[in-house]
Amino acid sequence: MSRADVCVVACAEAFRGDGEILAAGIGGPVTVLAARLARLTFEPDLLTHDGVCLLTGDVPALGQAPEVVEGWLPFREHLWLVLNGRRHAMLGAGQIDRYGNTNISCIGDWARPKAQLLGVRGAPGNTRCDPTSYWIPRHSTRVFVREVDMVSGLGTDRGAFELRRVVTDLAVLDFRTEDGTMRLVSVHPGVSVDEVVAATGFPLSDLSGDVPQTREPTPEELALLARLDPGRLRDREVAA
Repeated sequence: MSRADVCVVACAEAFRGDGEILAAGIGGPVTVLAARLARLTFEPDLLTHDGVCLLTGDVPALGQAPEVVEGWLPFREHLWLVLNGRRHAMLGAGQIDRYGNTNISCIGDWARPKAQLLGVRGAPGNTRCDPTSYWIPRHSTRVFVREVDMVSGLGTDRGAFELRRVVTDLAVLDFRTEDGTMRLVSVHPGVSVDEVVAATGFPLSDLSGDVPQTREPTPEELALLARLDPGRLRDREVAA
């Protein structure tokens, strides 16, 4: 078992209870594997897609085409799902603050940024209309900041529909606090609470009690991951 295995399972847990909505892992192997693993285990009604325009009837390995196609998902239909709350996306973030506002647009002053990123893309609509989670493969004070340089995705203080979970290479976090600020839910095996606090650029809420360890994958989940990702591309995303 690797740290990446733990991260995939923690990301998959974000989709627990979703039922028949589109599970969209955005970006690298970890989020895609998370959606597929959730469908193969505790959320069999999840809709998954091939990353382009097909709803998949089966759950293929990374890089393989589906053998069963359930439907056609052109961009206009994808937007309908987003605007009607039928999609749970796991997004990335260049910056995130304690309320879950995220930035994928630019680093530095808007008029003269130090770095240009992706733009806002679908982040405003997704965070306003749908459950949203985040996967951040490098937990650091450069990403977890007191104030984002630009708001791309809405936080709990700006009307986000539901920010479900933030998974990083160190820990699992969420926003289930009275004021909607980020709290530490669990730390991954081999990681201490102090390490997470030191890598976060703002105070985390509800740190008074014991913080549990993120659950490890079951033998069934490890076997499924071996089939879904035989080349272990997931390990490339997680430094540990």
